[in-house]
Amino acid sequence: MPLRCVMSQAEASRRDQELEARFEAEALPLLPGLYSAAFRLTRNAADAEDLVQETFLRAYRGFHQFQPGTNLKAWLYRILMNTFINTYRKKQREPQTVSDDEIEDWYLYSKMTEQGAEPSAEASVIESLPDEDVQEALSSLPDQFRIAVLLADVEGFSYKEIADITGVPIGTVMSRLHRGRKALEKRLWDVVRERGLVRD
Repeated sequence: MPLRCVMSQAEASRRDQELEARFEAEALPLLPGLYSAAFRLTRNAADAEDLVQETFLRAYRGFHQFQPGTNLKAWLYRILMNTFINTYRKKQREPQTVSDDEIEDWYLYSKMTEQGAEPSAEASVIESLPDEDVQEALSSLPDQFRIAVLLADVEGFSYKEIADITGVPIGTVMSRLHRGRKALEKRLWDVVRERGLVRD
């Protein structure tokens, strides 16, 4: 075998080892957050594990295309969302959608101030809800709204990052986030009412 060929194989092997080490050092620490997001998307521990495993497999295979210095977390979440949409949503016959008519155009804040409550009451009422109630309300949202709220309010991504992750225009992200937050607040308001924490 020519010396040049042996050297190029050694160089390729060294590059692969460096890439693998970088992936382990930079991507693996983000695994717990990705699992939490996957669980919120799939609402099932086994499906969440499968989704994260598939995400990391795809990320590892494509890691040579990732540009160092850019947002690795956003890149991984884009793979997670694409995998979820392409794999798990296909299991459903139709994606769940909600019309504007189904979501009343008010927020929990405005509903409570109509009753004469101080703005600070909103925070205390929401804080009194167990995390499971908030998780359940978030899980009940249609996919497009749940993803927007999850990425913005749970994961802290900007509108631009969410647009990049989901592959939709920023205006669509803003609309989905607005409607998702309204739907979430409506569901939380229903829980608050059922618990008797406020009166109608």
